[in-house]
Amino acid sequence: MAAVDVIVDNLVTLWRIPAARHYFPWIFVLISVVGSVVKELELVPPTYFSSSRNVLNMYFVKVSWGWTLLLLTPFLLLSNSSFSRSASFLGRRLLSLAVATAVWYVCTETFFYIEDLTGSCFETGTVDVLSEQFTSKSACRHAGLRWQGYDISGHSFILSYSALFIVEETAPMSSMKTAGLSALPRTVLNLLYVALNLIVILWVWMFACTSVYFHDLVQKWLGTTCGLLGWYLTYRVWYLMPLSPGLPPQRHLKEKKQHA
Repeated sequence: MAAVDVIVDNLVTLWRIPAARHYFPWIFVLISVVGSVVKELELVPPTYFSSSRNVLNMYFVKVSWGWTLLLLTPFLLLSNSSFSRSASFLGRRLLSLAVATAVWYVCTETFFYIEDLTGSCFETGTVDVLSEQFTSKSACRHAGLRWQGYDISGHSFILSYSALFIVEETAPMSSMKTAGLSALPRTVLNLLYVALNLIVILWVWMFACTSVYFHDLVQKWLGTTCGLLGWYLTYRVWYLMPLSPGLPPQRHLKEKKQHA
């Protein structure tokens, strides 16, 4: 597993760069703006990723929160255990997963509600034949018809929010001593860390595809803004306060020197 160790070391070195972490949220703003301009000007021809039926969208993006939790939960437990095995400490760290899931649920359900509230059912894809029989999106689509409502970009939200969430919760890797772990936990932790970084890359790529091929500018901006606000209000505001799950632990420079 020497190759994995090298990859982990390189990733840790990357995320230790202050600029990498500081400017990462702005990547989504930049991609959203540039992608929307490219879409409006039709500068990019249709590709495999312009279809919502592409493999990455069907099996990863549509269940993106599931992938995020599947990989991040065991990583969070293993990485935080190297700082403290206190049940209360680990419970608070697990609470961050619950908070993030609540943010995801409230935002996505709000998007669905707005689309349902503002929409109408049409019998054709050209939205010129209105069907007044169906008054909800689920009933309309179940009948094989097309629902047209205000569709805030859920992809822009979930992909930006998930990527920022993962970057925050994998931060302990830059200051923990994995050499002190036994072989199996260390291997599992390293593999999870690499997988989570690959997921971040995938989420950024699919965010770019959404920006270039789908939704209008305002719909993408609303989705992206919700993702950035969900991250900012938790990790930059609430988690700095005493009554909160708190930020992921990291050893200060003096402490690391003492343990070296």
